[in-house]
Amino acid sequence: MLLCKKIRIELSEQDAATLEFMQGKCRGLYNWWVMRLQNGEKWRFNECKKTLAESRAHDPELNQVYGKLLAEVYYRLDGAMKAFFRRVKAGETPGFPRVRPRHCFFTLCYPAMYLEIEGEKLMLPTGGKGKNKQYPNIVARLTEAPPEGFKEVAISRDGRGNYFASFTRERNEKPCETDGTVAFDLGIKTLATGVNEQGGVYTIGGFKGARWYNKQLDKIRSKRDKCKKKSRRYLHLSKVYKRVSQKKRNKQRDSLHKASHLIARRVVERTVVVGDLSQRQMVMKEHQERNKQLNRAVFNDWGLYAFVQMLTYKCQLYGKELHFLDERNTSKQCSGCGNLQAMPLWKRTYGCVECGLVMDRDENSAHNILTRFFARRAPHTERCGVLHATQSGVEVMGASCEGQVQQLNLFESA
Repeated sequence: MLLCKKIRIELSEQDAATLEFMQGKCRGLYNWWVMRLQNGEKWRFNECKKTLAESRAHDPELNQVYGKLLAEVYYRLDGAMKAFFRRVKAGETPGFPRVRPRHCFFTLCYPAMYLEIEGEKLMLPTGGKGKNKQYPNIVARLTEAPPEGFKEVAISRDGRGNYFASFTRERNEKPCETDGTVAFDLGIKTLATGVNEQGGVYTIGGFKGARWYNKQLDKIRSKRDKCKKKSRRYLHLSKVYKRVSQKKRNKQRDSLHKASHLIARRVVERTVVVGDLSQRQMVMKEHQERNKQLNRAVFNDWGLYAFVQMLTYKCQLYGKELHFLDERNTSKQCSGCGNLQAMPLWKRTYGCVECGLVMDRDENSAHNILTRFFARRAPHTERCGVLHATQSGVEVMGASCEGQVQQLNLFESA
């Protein structure tokens, strides 16, 4: 599997300007092709890539950009188009590739064979040769030692103006010696709620400071909108807005990393089952109409997609099996008797009208996901019967849990 190590790099003003120039040209080439595709032109990778020579003749400044970076633009756009057609084929909302805005840094990907590292210095090549070479090669100072055997280096920039080099490398998977199965339901009020075979419940919370940061960003944006564009105060508030946004993203990603590491590393069960249901399916028309009547909004700022991606590679890293299971109707179905009833998103407690079961909505869904997972892997009738045992405490992660609930809180204050 591929692992990535992100290292901060220090650049001189001239080298930083060179990086900004090359990423701007790559972004412009990407946006130019996106606009052509939006106007109806068909995407054929081999034919479109051959037009790079014409683009160089039209814009001579492209000759000052390293050729591998320009070629990477076509591979990146090809991946975006393949993802678009894959979503169309699956019947999902397609999401056509969009132009990249000017304030976003277009990541530059260098193959490892064309890079040189001398101690703490990382040399990044630029375009042109001899007298035609306008920009000298970039010399970046690494703040940490790079990993050995890396394959590619991606240069990026965050909202505060710091530059980073991400080194990707191969690593063998570690076998997991433990056993057992745990199913997780990704929710709106709680990041993830899990149930294991013994009936123990894991409650994993996410980053709780998102609303506070959103209010601060709204205040900064409202102040900036009252200023004249490109004025000193406007530019100052724009920098403050980027800095606060970057701080919010860092805290959110840190919380997601902790939650995914907890499941992939600390939870003792070897097999992890996650319900696979898009957020677009969660917010259906009946939910939206009901929430409008009750003056409630469906709010979810966890970053579930990023969380699933982190969980995927960390389970591979620690040798655990990760399965995605369709969780349609798991919130509506009673985990005790199997009765189906309407469960709008604003209703967080499941109360069965047939058997009288009262349970948290996400916990009930996690029970159904685990039962459904065992049902497709027969015979597991005995394990399914254990799910409802509540007479005695169980051992969860080495600690006795009398109430059958293991609270794993990762809530952070703003």
